[in-house]
Amino acid sequence: MTEKKSFIAEKIQALPYSGIRKFFDIANEIEGVISLGVGEPDFDTPWAVKERAIYTLEKCRTVYTSNAGLLELRKEISKYLKRKINCDYSYNNQIIVTVGASEGIDIALRAVLNPGDEVLIPEPSFVSYKPCIIMAGGIPVVITTKVEDNFRLTPEEILEKITDKTKALILPYPNNPTGAIMEREDLEKIAEVLRERDIVVISDEIYSELTYGNKRHVSIAEIDGMYEKTIVLNGFSKSFAMTGWRLGYAAAPADIISAMIKIHQYIIMCAPTVSQYSAIEALKSCNESIDKMRKEYDRRRRVMLKGFRDMGLECFEPLGAFYQFPSISVTGMSSDEFCEKLLYEEKVAVVPGSALGECGEGFIRCSYAYSIKDINIALEKIERFVKNHKK
Repeated sequence: MTEKKSFIAEKIQALPYSGIRKFFDIANEIEGVISLGVGEPDFDTPWAVKERAIYTLEKCRTVYTSNAGLLELRKEISKYLKRKINCDYSYNNQIIVTVGASEGIDIALRAVLNPGDEVLIPEPSFVSYKPCIIMAGGIPVVITTKVEDNFRLTPEEILEKITDKTKALILPYPNNPTGAIMEREDLEKIAEVLRERDIVVISDEIYSELTYGNKRHVSIAEIDGMYEKTIVLNGFSKSFAMTGWRLGYAAAPADIISAMIKIHQYIIMCAPTVSQYSAIEALKSCNESIDKMRKEYDRRRRVMLKGFRDMGLECFEPLGAFYQFPSISVTGMSSDEFCEKLLYEEKVAVVPGSALGECGEGFIRCSYAYSIKDINIALEKIERFVKNHKK
Protein backbone atom coordinates (compact mmCIF):
# COMPACT_ATOMS: atom_id res chain seq x y z
CA MET A 1 0.00 0.00 0.00
CA THR A 2 1.45 3.34 -1.05
CA GLU A 3 1.99 6.02 1.58
CA LYS A 4 -0.77 8.60 1.61
CA LYS A 5 0.43 12.00 0.46
CA SER A 6 -0.50 15.13 2.38
CA PHE A 7 -2.73 17.63 0.67
CA ILE A 8 -1.04 20.43 2.63
CA ALA A 9 1.59 22.52 0.83
CA GLU A 10 5.11 21.81 2.08
CA LYS A 11 5.85 25.44 2.91
CA ILE A 12 2.70 25.60 5.05
CA GLN A 13 3.55 22.34 6.79
CA ALA A 14 6.94 23.82 7.66
CA LEU A 15 5.47 26.96 9.23
CA PRO A 16 5.30 26.78 13.03
CA TYR A 17 2.21 27.85 14.91
CA SER A 18 2.58 31.14 16.73
CA GLY A 19 4.59 30.74 19.93
CA ILE A 20 2.37 33.37 21.52
CA ARG A 21 -0.79 31.34 21.03
CA LYS A 22 0.59 28.43 23.10
CA PHE A 23 0.54 30.50 26.27
CA PHE A 24 -2.83 32.10 25.49
CA ASP A 25 -4.34 28.63 25.08
CA ILE A 26 -2.91 27.44 28.41
CA ALA A 27 -3.95 30.67 30.16
CA ASN A 28 -7.52 30.26 28.92
CA GLU A 29 -7.73 26.94 30.75
CA ILE A 30 -6.59 28.34 34.12
CA GLU A 31 -9.02 30.30 36.26
CA GLY A 32 -7.98 33.68 37.64
CA VAL A 33 -5.07 34.37 35.30
CA ILE A 34 -3.86 37.97 34.92
CA SER A 35 -2.64 38.35 31.37
CA LEU A 36 0.00 40.83 30.23
CA GLY A 37 0.25 38.96 26.99
CA VAL A 38 -2.24 40.44 24.53
CA GLY A 39 -1.33 43.52 22.52
CA GLU A 40 -4.81 44.97 22.62
CA PRO A 41 -5.93 48.33 24.04
CA ASP A 42 -8.17 48.04 27.09
CA PHE A 43 -9.91 51.30 26.18
CA ASP A 44 -13.33 51.39 24.56
CA THR A 45 -13.53 52.49 20.95
CA PRO A 46 -14.38 56.25 21.04
CA TRP A 47 -18.13 56.85 21.19
CA ALA A 48 -18.10 59.04 18.06
CA VAL A 49 -16.76 56.06 16.10
CA LYS A 50 -19.40 53.69 17.47
CA GLU A 51 -22.13 56.25 16.83
CA ARG A 52 -21.04 56.56 13.20
CA ALA A 53 -21.21 52.76 12.91
CA ILE A 54 -24.79 52.75 14.25
CA TYR A 55 -25.78 55.50 11.84
CA THR A 56 -24.15 53.61 8.95
CA LEU A 57 -26.15 50.50 9.78
CA GLU A 58 -29.37 52.49 10.10
CA LYS A 59 -28.79 53.91 6.62
CA CYS A 60 -28.10 50.39 5.28
CA ARG A 61 -24.67 51.36 4.01
CA THR A 62 -23.49 47.78 4.07
CA VAL A 63 -22.64 47.08 0.43
CA TYR A 64 -19.19 46.69 -1.12
CA THR A 65 -17.03 49.78 -1.45
CA SER A 66 -14.45 50.33 -4.16
CA ASN A 67 -11.49 47.97 -3.94
CA ALA A 68 -9.19 50.75 -2.74
CA GLY A 69 -11.65 51.85 -0.06
CA LEU A 70 -14.15 54.66 0.38
CA LEU A 71 -13.02 57.83 -1.36
CA GLU A 72 -13.90 59.96 1.66
CA LEU A 73 -11.80 57.72 3.92
CA ARG A 74 -8.83 57.82 1.55
CA LYS A 75 -9.08 61.61 1.55
CA GLU A 76 -8.97 61.67 5.36
CA ILE A 77 -6.03 59.25 5.42
CA SER A 78 -4.20 61.50 2.96
CA LYS A 79 -4.78 64.52 5.23
CA TYR A 80 -3.70 62.54 8.29
CA LEU A 81 -0.43 61.44 6.68
CA LYS A 82 0.32 64.98 5.57
CA ARG A 83 -0.34 66.21 9.10
CA LYS A 84 1.58 63.48 10.91
CA ILE A 85 4.55 62.60 8.70
CA ASN A 86 4.51 65.51 6.24
CA CYS A 87 4.16 63.25 3.19
CA ASP A 88 1.79 63.90 0.29
CA TYR A 89 -0.10 60.80 -0.84
CA SER A 90 -2.80 61.09 -3.49
CA TYR A 91 -6.11 59.63 -2.37
CA ASN A 92 -6.73 58.67 -6.01
CA ASN A 93 -3.88 56.22 -6.57
CA GLN A 94 -1.47 56.10 -3.61
CA ILE A 95 -3.63 54.77 -0.76
CA ILE A 96 -5.39 51.46 -0.20
CA VAL A 97 -7.64 50.58 2.74
CA THR A 98 -6.90 47.08 4.05
CA VAL A 99 -8.28 44.53 6.50
CA GLY A 100 -6.00 45.65 9.30
CA ALA A 101 -2.33 46.47 8.91
CA SER A 102 -1.81 42.68 8.83
CA GLU A 103 -3.34 42.41 5.37
CA GLY A 104 -1.22 45.37 4.36
CA ILE A 105 1.94 43.44 5.30
CA ASP A 106 0.78 40.39 3.36
CA ILE A 107 -0.18 42.10 0.11
CA ALA A 108 2.79 44.48 0.20
CA LEU A 109 5.14 41.50 0.27
CA ARG A 110 3.21 39.65 -2.43
CA ALA A 111 3.22 42.77 -4.60
CA VAL A 112 7.00 43.24 -4.57
CA LEU A 113 8.56 39.79 -4.12
CA ASN A 114 9.68 37.34 -6.78
CA PRO A 115 10.52 33.76 -5.75
CA GLY A 116 13.85 33.71 -3.93
CA ASP A 117 13.97 37.42 -3.14
CA GLU A 118 15.39 38.16 0.30
CA VAL A 119 13.69 40.35 2.90
CA LEU A 120 15.58 41.82 5.85
CA ILE A 121 13.76 41.68 9.21
CA PRO A 122 15.02 43.26 12.42
CA GLU A 123 14.29 40.96 15.35
CA PRO A 124 12.85 40.63 17.96
CA SER A 125 9.71 41.60 16.06
CA PHE A 126 6.07 40.82 15.27
CA VAL A 127 5.46 37.11 14.65
CA SER A 128 3.77 37.51 11.25
CA TYR A 129 6.66 38.90 9.22
CA LYS A 130 8.56 35.65 8.59
CA PRO A 131 5.51 33.53 7.66
CA CYS A 132 4.18 36.25 5.33
CA ILE A 133 7.54 36.45 3.55
CA ILE A 134 7.68 32.68 3.13
CA MET A 135 4.09 32.48 1.87
CA ALA A 136 4.92 35.23 -0.66
CA GLY A 137 7.81 33.14 -2.00
CA GLY A 138 10.55 35.19 -0.34
CA ILE A 139 13.40 34.33 2.01
CA PRO A 140 13.50 36.01 5.43
CA VAL A 141 16.93 37.26 6.51
CA VAL A 142 17.10 38.15 10.20
CA ILE A 143 18.98 41.15 11.54
CA THR A 144 19.55 40.77 15.28
CA THR A 145 19.03 44.03 17.14
CA LYS A 146 20.72 44.43 20.50
CA VAL A 147 19.70 45.80 23.87
CA GLU A 148 22.92 47.84 24.02
CA ASP A 149 21.66 49.70 20.93
CA ASN A 150 18.21 50.06 22.55
CA PHE A 151 17.02 47.53 19.95
CA ARG A 152 17.41 50.10 17.17
CA LEU A 153 18.43 49.05 13.68
CA THR A 154 21.88 50.24 12.64
CA PRO A 155 23.30 50.78 9.13
CA GLU A 156 26.19 48.44 9.89
CA GLU A 157 23.78 45.61 10.64
CA ILE A 158 21.95 46.18 7.35
CA LEU A 159 25.19 46.24 5.34
CA GLU A 160 26.23 42.90 6.84
CA LYS A 161 23.05 41.24 5.52
CA ILE A 162 22.53 42.88 2.11
CA THR A 163 23.15 40.65 -0.90
CA ASP A 164 22.32 40.92 -4.60
CA LYS A 165 19.06 39.10 -3.76
CA THR A 166 17.87 41.62 -1.18
CA LYS A 167 14.54 43.10 -2.30
CA ALA A 168 12.98 44.60 0.81
CA LEU A 169 13.51 45.69 4.39
CA ILE A 170 10.74 45.54 6.98
CA LEU A 171 11.09 48.49 9.35
CA PRO A 172 8.84 47.85 12.39
CA TYR A 173 9.09 50.95 14.60
CA PRO A 174 7.79 51.75 17.18
CA ASN A 175 8.56 48.12 17.80
CA ASN A 176 6.56 45.17 19.04
CA PRO A 177 7.86 43.57 21.29
CA THR A 178 10.66 45.82 22.55
CA GLY A 179 9.02 49.26 22.53
CA ALA A 180 12.07 50.64 20.71
CA ILE A 181 11.77 53.65 18.41
CA MET A 182 13.87 55.05 15.57
CA GLU A 183 14.56 58.78 15.68
CA ARG A 184 15.28 60.98 12.66
CA GLU A 185 19.06 60.69 12.99
CA ASP A 186 18.76 56.89 13.11
CA LEU A 187 16.63 56.87 9.97
CA GLU A 188 18.98 59.26 8.16
CA LYS A 189 21.79 56.72 8.62
CA ILE A 190 19.58 53.88 7.35
CA ALA A 191 18.58 56.00 4.35
CA GLU A 192 22.26 56.51 3.43
CA VAL A 193 22.57 52.74 3.02
CA LEU A 194 19.30 52.27 1.10
CA ARG A 195 19.00 55.40 -1.02
CA GLU A 196 21.08 54.16 -3.96
CA ARG A 197 20.02 50.53 -3.74
CA ASP A 198 16.94 48.86 -5.25
CA ILE A 199 15.47 47.90 -1.91
CA VAL A 200 11.86 48.56 -0.91
CA VAL A 201 11.17 49.59 2.68
CA ILE A 202 7.98 48.24 4.25
CA SER A 203 7.52 50.58 7.20
CA ASP A 204 5.08 49.14 9.74
CA GLU A 205 3.97 52.20 11.71
CA ILE A 206 0.90 50.80 13.49
CA TYR A 207 2.15 52.15 16.85
CA SER A 208 3.09 55.58 15.50
CA GLU A 209 0.66 57.43 17.78
CA LEU A 210 2.10 55.72 20.86
CA THR A 211 5.46 57.46 21.23
CA TYR A 212 6.53 58.83 24.60
CA GLY A 213 9.07 61.07 26.29
CA ASN A 214 8.24 64.08 24.09
CA LYS A 215 9.44 62.14 21.05
CA ARG A 216 7.65 62.67 17.73
CA HIS A 217 7.23 59.66 15.52
CA VAL A 218 9.28 60.01 12.34
CA SER A 219 8.58 57.91 9.24
CA ILE A 220 11.42 56.89 6.95
CA ALA A 221 9.19 58.11 4.10
CA GLU A 222 9.96 61.66 5.35
CA ILE A 223 13.69 61.23 4.74
CA ASP A 224 15.11 62.56 1.46
CA GLY A 225 15.09 59.94 -1.29
CA MET A 226 12.99 57.41 0.64
CA TYR A 227 9.42 58.45 -0.20
CA GLU A 228 9.78 56.87 -3.66
CA LYS A 229 10.74 53.47 -2.27
CA THR A 230 8.72 53.16 0.95
CA ILE A 231 5.41 51.46 1.70
CA VAL A 232 3.90 53.01 4.84
CA LEU A 233 1.56 50.70 6.75
CA ASN A 234 -0.72 51.89 9.51
CA GLY A 235 -4.21 51.36 10.86
CA PHE A 236 -6.84 52.04 13.48
CA SER A 237 -6.40 49.09 15.88
CA LYS A 238 -3.91 50.53 18.34
CA SER A 239 -4.34 54.30 18.19
CA PHE A 240 -8.16 54.30 18.12
CA ALA A 241 -8.77 51.07 20.12
CA MET A 242 -10.41 49.45 17.08
CA THR A 243 -8.77 46.02 16.96
CA GLY A 244 -11.92 44.06 16.10
CA TRP A 245 -12.95 46.54 13.42
CA ARG A 246 -10.13 45.15 11.23
CA LEU A 247 -9.08 48.26 9.37
CA GLY A 248 -5.71 49.44 8.17
CA TYR A 249 -4.17 51.14 5.18
CA ALA A 250 -1.07 51.40 3.03
CA ALA A 251 0.40 54.45 1.32
CA ALA A 252 3.08 54.12 -1.34
CA PRO A 253 4.08 55.08 -4.89
CA ALA A 254 1.21 54.58 -7.34
CA ASP A 255 2.69 51.54 -9.12
CA ILE A 256 3.06 49.64 -5.85
CA ILE A 257 -0.46 50.54 -4.67
CA SER A 258 -1.83 49.47 -8.06
CA ALA A 259 -0.21 46.05 -7.61
CA MET A 260 -1.51 45.78 -4.04
CA ILE A 261 -5.04 46.64 -5.16
CA LYS A 262 -4.82 43.91 -7.80
CA ILE A 263 -4.10 41.30 -5.11
CA HIS A 264 -6.61 42.80 -2.67
CA GLN A 265 -9.47 42.78 -5.19
CA TYR A 266 -9.07 39.06 -5.82
CA ILE A 267 -8.69 37.89 -2.21
CA ILE A 268 -10.67 40.44 -0.16
CA MET A 269 -12.75 42.70 -2.47
CA CYS A 270 -12.86 45.49 0.12
CA ALA A 271 -12.31 46.19 3.79
CA PRO A 272 -15.42 46.08 6.06
CA THR A 273 -17.77 48.84 4.94
CA VAL A 274 -19.14 49.83 8.35
CA SER A 275 -15.59 50.03 9.70
CA GLN A 276 -14.58 52.30 6.84
CA TYR A 277 -17.36 54.80 7.51
CA SER A 278 -16.53 54.72 11.21
CA ALA A 279 -12.83 55.32 10.53
CA ILE A 280 -13.70 58.56 8.74
CA GLU A 281 -15.14 59.80 12.02
CA ALA A 282 -12.10 58.57 13.95
CA LEU A 283 -9.74 60.62 11.80
CA LYS A 284 -11.96 63.68 11.87
CA SER A 285 -12.88 63.96 15.53
CA CYS A 286 -10.97 61.60 17.82
CA ASN A 287 -7.59 63.24 18.36
CA GLU A 288 -8.47 63.95 21.99
CA SER A 289 -9.16 60.25 22.54
CA ILE A 290 -5.69 59.41 21.21
CA ASP A 291 -4.09 61.97 23.53
CA LYS A 292 -5.97 60.57 26.52
CA MET A 293 -4.93 56.99 25.75
CA ARG A 294 -1.31 57.98 25.11
CA LYS A 295 -1.06 59.77 28.49
CA GLU A 296 -2.51 56.78 30.33
CA TYR A 297 -0.21 54.34 28.51
CA ASP A 298 2.73 56.56 29.43
CA ARG A 299 1.73 56.40 33.10
CA ARG A 300 1.49 52.61 32.96
CA ARG A 301 4.80 52.44 31.08
CA ARG A 302 6.60 54.24 33.90
CA VAL A 303 4.93 52.10 36.61
CA MET A 304 5.89 48.86 34.88
CA LEU A 305 9.46 49.96 34.12
CA LYS A 306 10.04 50.91 37.77
CA GLY A 307 8.50 47.63 38.90
CA PHE A 308 10.84 45.52 36.80
CA ARG A 309 13.91 47.48 37.80
CA ASP A 310 12.98 47.41 41.49
CA MET A 311 12.71 43.61 41.42
CA GLY A 312 16.15 43.32 39.81
CA LEU A 313 15.20 42.62 36.18
CA GLU A 314 17.20 44.66 33.70
CA CYS A 315 14.88 46.53 31.33
CA PHE A 316 15.78 49.29 28.92
CA GLU A 317 13.31 52.16 28.72
CA PRO A 318 10.84 51.65 25.87
CA LEU A 319 9.70 54.85 24.17
CA GLY A 320 6.99 53.46 21.90
CA ALA A 321 4.09 51.00 21.55
CA PHE A 322 2.78 49.43 24.79
CA TYR A 323 5.26 46.68 25.57
CA GLN A 324 8.26 46.15 27.83
CA PHE A 325 10.97 43.59 27.21
CA PRO A 326 12.78 42.81 30.48
CA SER A 327 15.67 40.38 30.72
CA ILE A 328 15.09 37.28 32.85
CA SER A 329 18.75 36.21 32.88
CA VAL A 330 18.89 36.40 36.71
CA THR A 331 16.69 33.30 36.88
CA GLY A 332 18.80 31.16 34.55
CA MET A 333 15.62 29.93 32.88
CA SER A 334 14.77 29.90 29.21
CA SER A 335 11.99 32.25 28.12
CA ASP A 336 9.59 29.35 27.59
CA GLU A 337 10.38 27.81 30.97
CA PHE A 338 9.99 31.14 32.77
CA CYS A 339 6.62 31.89 31.16
CA GLU A 340 5.22 28.42 31.74
CA LYS A 341 6.26 28.28 35.40
CA LEU A 342 5.05 31.83 36.02
CA LEU A 343 1.69 30.92 34.53
CA TYR A 344 1.21 27.81 36.67
CA GLU A 345 2.76 29.12 39.91
CA GLU A 346 1.52 32.73 39.95
CA LYS A 347 -1.24 32.77 37.31
CA VAL A 348 0.37 35.55 35.30
CA ALA A 349 0.59 35.23 31.51
CA VAL A 350 3.40 36.90 29.58
CA VAL A 351 5.01 36.11 26.22
CA PRO A 352 8.40 34.38 25.85
CA GLY A 353 10.86 36.54 23.95
CA SER A 354 11.87 33.50 21.90
CA ALA A 355 8.42 33.54 20.27
CA LEU A 356 9.42 36.84 18.66
CA GLY A 357 12.74 35.73 17.23
CA GLU A 358 15.66 33.58 18.41
CA CYS A 359 17.45 36.67 19.69
CA GLY A 360 14.50 37.26 22.02
CA GLU A 361 15.63 34.31 24.13
CA GLY A 362 16.31 35.44 27.69
CA PHE A 363 13.59 38.11 27.60
CA ILE A 364 9.83 38.24 28.10
CA ARG A 365 7.26 40.55 26.51
CA CYS A 366 4.82 42.26 28.84
CA SER A 367 2.05 44.52 27.59
CA TYR A 368 0.88 47.49 29.63
CA ALA A 369 -2.40 47.78 27.74
CA TYR A 370 -4.08 46.82 31.01
CA SER A 371 -5.35 48.64 34.09
CA ILE A 372 -2.90 49.95 36.67
CA LYS A 373 -4.56 47.64 39.19
CA ASP A 374 -3.86 44.52 37.11
CA ILE A 375 -0.33 45.72 36.30
CA ASN A 376 0.49 46.23 39.99
CA ILE A 377 -0.92 42.83 40.98
CA ALA A 378 1.00 41.17 38.15
CA LEU A 379 4.23 42.94 39.15
CA GLU A 380 3.86 41.73 42.76
CA LYS A 381 3.41 38.15 41.53
CA ILE A 382 6.33 38.36 39.10
CA GLU A 383 8.56 39.81 41.85
CA ARG A 384 7.70 36.92 44.18
CA PHE A 385 8.34 34.44 41.38
CA VAL A 386 11.73 35.99 40.53
CA LYS A 387 12.83 35.94 44.20
CA ASN A 388 11.91 32.28 44.43
CA HIS A 389 13.80 31.37 41.26
CA LYS A 390 16.94 33.50 41.26
CA LYS A 391 19.92 31.30 40.42
